Formats: sequence, C-alpha cells, structure tokens
Amino acid sequence: MTTAFNNAATTFSHGGHDHGTCVETALAAAAGICTKRGARLTPLRRRVLELIWRGHAPVGAYDLLRALAKKQPGAAPPTVYRALDFLLAHGLVHRIESLNAFVGCAHPQQVHGGQFLICSDCGAAAEVHDPRVDAAISRRAAELGFTVRHKTVEVQGLCAPCQDRLQEAGHGN
Repeated sequence: MTTAFNNAATTFSHGGHDHGTCVETALAAAAGICTKRGARLTPLRRRVLELIWRGHAPVGAYDLLRALAKKQPGAAPPTVYRALDFLLAHGLVHRIESLNAFVGCAHPQQVHGGQFLICSDCGAAAEVHDPRVDAAISRRAAELGFTVRHKTVEVQGLCAPCQDRLQEAGHGN
C-alpha cells in the first residue's frame, strides 16, 4: 500500500517556492525511472514533460502542441499524443479527466490513483493521495460487484490564496 502524500502546499503557494528546482527535480526523477525501467525518455518526451511541469495548472494537449511548435515547427498532434501516452504509461503525468488536461505526477515512484484538488479560479491542481480514499472506493466497488480499472478523484474548489484574494476584493466565497 502506498503512503499518503500531497503537493498542495507548493502548488497553491502561487510562487512561494523555487519552481525551477521543482521542474528539475521532476525531470531528474523521470529520467531515473525511465532508466530503471529500460524506457527511453527521448528529448521530445522530456520536453513535453517539462512543458507540463512549467506550471501547476493542468495543460491541454493543444496547448502543449503550441508551446512545442515554437522550437519544433513541424510538431503535429500525433507527436504530442504519443509523448503523452508514454508519460501516462510510466506514471510521470496524470490526466485530469474533467479538464481534458495533464499535470505532472508528484510521486511517480509510487503506483497510485489520482486524487486532485483543482482551484476553479487560478486553475492550479494539487495532487493529493490518501490510501484510505482509494481503499474506500475499492471496498464500495467490491460490495457492488464493480471492477475498478482506474481511480481518479477530482475536487473543484478555491485554493487559500484565491479565497484570500476574493475576500480582500469583497467577493466572499
């Protein structure tokens, strides 16, 4: 069983952490995982992962394509989708289903379902993981005779900085 974790403190800090280090740590972890598994983290796959990690907001495939095309003019949708398929298969990114977008995985070394807190104001998405949530979903599914293939929990709301900003602007919750 995996341990609980979350990256909400850094995700919702709105610049209160060294994001360059955040990106480099994610890229180094990805390289290590790929090497260990005998998988190739090609320059293109690495660049797509880097583009995903450049912010904490989920990013869509066509946004990735536009960013990629700035340095690689011949980039086409299949190129991005193949890179995303690789990154998903190796647990390096998660797909936020409700947004049809992708975020970097905060703990790619652990196999886990996706649990996300998504700020509907700034767009940031924090990955959280509580094994008790996974267990509750699995237990209830088993009680109903349902076979779970994939678990993703997405919770929409407002992060603390956005709540504070809205309070200061007099908008309340």
